[in-house]
This record gives sequence, structure tokens and C-alpha cells, in this order.
Amino acid sequence: MTRKLILILGLIIVIIVFLKFGRSIYMPLVNKLKSKETVESRIENIQENVWNRLEKKLGLAGYKMEYPKEVILVALKEERILQIYSKDYNGIKLIKEYPFTAFSGNLGPKLKEGDRQIPEGIYKVEYLNPNSSYYLSIKVSYPNEFDKSKTEFVNISEMGGDIFIHGKSATIGCIPIGDEAIEEVFLLTQKAINNNVKVIISPRDFRVNPDYPKIEGIDWENELYEIIKNELKTLPNNGYK
Repeated sequence: MTRKLILILGLIIVIIVFLKFGRSIYMPLVNKLKSKETVESRIENIQENVWNRLEKKLGLAGYKMEYPKEVILVALKEERILQIYSKDYNGIKLIKEYPFTAFSGNLGPKLKEGDRQIPEGIYKVEYLNPNSSYYLSIKVSYPNEFDKSKTEFVNISEMGGDIFIHGKSATIGCIPIGDEAIEEVFLLTQKAINNNVKVIISPRDFRVNPDYPKIEGIDWENELYEIIKNELKTLPNNGYK
């Protein structure tokens, strides 16, 4: 009986851990079961129109569809801009930038569920959601290990989650960029997702304004912003300004 109980408890723990940390594996399957739309069907439906919009920006007008193998997403909260960069043997190039269509919270990292804050830090894309309530969405891997190391919560779920880049024009802590824009970012991300798409979310563009904002209630913002600034330094500064 004791051995059976241990096995049951072990199985429960494995399931809990998988549900908590395996979202990038099971959420695409859940979305596929919930709706007739899959990532592949969405891509098939939008690809031609999106390519027509992007080919001039990619410098590939008249060529066959060849998408960047690596992309980097950069969200700048103060400027309310999302930038997408391509990366290849020629270096890193700004493809396009998109204004936020809504905004919530203030400068400063996300600290808890319900604070309406857009996170700040270095993340990655976990998965793509082709059946979002906000048309299409891209899951950001908040909270990351840095976030978790700074929280006072024992239960990590109290930090909040479900942070997405998505369409439409409403938000309570995510990054909305409108439907046409999310089609482009969704497609480019899908084409590069096997190469771990990085997402940088910064309070401001430290390449333009190097001053770190002071954030009430924490004493580690300079540590966070030094990490973010160093990441931004690796990117060209040829965007909105």
C-alpha cells in the first residue's frame, strides 16, 4: 500500500510539474483540439498577403519566399514600439517596427498577478496561439529565471503569467499591436521558431536614453536594466527615432 501511495504521489508531482513548465509542449496540442485552426492552417491562410507586405522590407521583391532563419523581438515600453530584427551571417537587421495599439501599467517589471504590468527582461517565445481571443498571439516566457530569483512569493503562480504579443487593441499586461501587424510578426516568428526566438522587453530604448528609471518597491532594477541594456547594445539603432 505504501509503495502504491508513493507511486501515486510521484505521478501527481510529475503531472503538476509538466502542467506548470510544459506549456510550450501541450498548449499547441490543446489549441489544435479546441479549434479547427492550427498554426499551419493560419500560416497557409495569411502567408501570401503577408509576404506581399513584407517583401520590400526584406529586400526580396521578386524572389521566392525566403524568411529569416533567426528573428529577435524587441518591445520598448516608453516608446510603445515593437521591433522585429533578422539575424544571419551578414549580421542583425531591423525588418520592421509596429506601434502598440494599447498599453497598461507603468515602467518597471511585472511583480505579481493582476498588477497590469508588461514584464521587463530577456525572454523567449514559448509557442504560437492560432486561436487567440485577440486574433493571433505569441506566448512570452514570463516569468524567467531572473524574475523568479527576485520574487518574494513562494508560489510562483502568484507572479502572474499568460503574457502574449497579440492582435486587437486591448491589454491588461500584454503587448497588442493590431491584427495586420500580428499577422506579420506571427508569420516571421513561426518561420524562425526552431532557432529559439528571443524577446527583449525594455522600459525604454537604452540605446537612445541610457538613464535607468527608478522603480518604487524594489532595489534591483539597475541589475535588471544592465542586463537589458547589454542585450540592446548588440542590435542596430536605426528605428523610429
